[in-house]
Amino acid sequence: MKITHGGNIFAIARERGWDWKSVLDLSASINPLGPAPGVRPAVEAALDRIAHYPCQGPGQLEEALAAVWKISPDQILAGGGATELIHFVARSGWNGPTAMATPVWSEFYRVFPYALKVSAAEPETWPQRGLLVLSQPMNPTGEAIAEETLRRAIAGREGPVLIDESFIEFTRLESAVWWTEHHPNLLVLRSLSKFHALAGLRVGALVGSREWMDRLSRRREPWQVNGLAEAAALAAISDSGHAERTRLLVEEERQYLLEQLSDMPGVSVTPGVANFLFVSTTRPAADICEQFLEKRIILRNCTGLPGVEGEAIRFAVRTRPENDRFLAAARECLCEG
Repeated sequence: MKITHGGNIFAIARERGWDWKSVLDLSASINPLGPAPGVRPAVEAALDRIAHYPCQGPGQLEEALAAVWKISPDQILAGGGATELIHFVARSGWNGPTAMATPVWSEFYRVFPYALKVSAAEPETWPQRGLLVLSQPMNPTGEAIAEETLRRAIAGREGPVLIDESFIEFTRLESAVWWTEHHPNLLVLRSLSKFHALAGLRVGALVGSREWMDRLSRRREPWQVNGLAEAAALAAISDSGHAERTRLLVEEERQYLLEQLSDMPGVSVTPGVANFLFVSTTRPAADICEQFLEKRIILRNCTGLPGVEGEAIRFAVRTRPENDRFLAAARECLCEG
């Protein structure tokens, strides 16, 4: 299976000779409000320090995340984005059998290419041994896994569980980071790329028991988070007002898009809880994505991903003007054929 990512706005714009600012990238589901207001000045202030090495480990960031999540700093391992962290886990923390409750983030298929694939909708099929990978909410459908199902899977397993929570801050779901202290077999992956709009700086975190983190830390290469990224992340997570404004906007705009798309022929929208929407289509998703691209709008083609049946696309929930631009194109592209 070919692994692709969203967020290729610069490569696409360069290939087509476009100004990237004229392109609406809905393939990457990033905070529609952008970074918190304090991020830019924090990065500018940190520029004075770039001639010096940062701390080998981002201890200040881990302490700040621990304060937000109300856990111990030694339960957190910050890194250069969620992608870097899961590759590190596979390289240094787990080399046993793995199963994925699909659908999950596409990068997991690269990290664990031989993993058993089971359905997230059928927890009775999840194996009890080996590593189990889950997404909460699920990616790319945006649906939530019931908390009871997650807790039962964690408590009843012989092997570890890795829950990808890259989009959970856009939701009102309870995070599993609070469960890690009492479940030594649990790992939780968090991203600062999406909710905090720091994708270009690459910051993420892995949360687990003290035993897990101590074992992983001893195998960790130094300087995985650069000084500018740590400064930006510290400013971002300290702004709770920006966080709540983001959630309210996403909830309002997601509902608006659901209503506008509800009677559109040829599409079936999954009412998920994340900052993106998943749409099954009667026409080939590749054709639809190409038509949108001609209008300088990038969508995510989800056809062929494990756990996805038939033709499907995913697109981000953005601001009202951006959503209206998408809807105008959708009335032409999705209704054809």
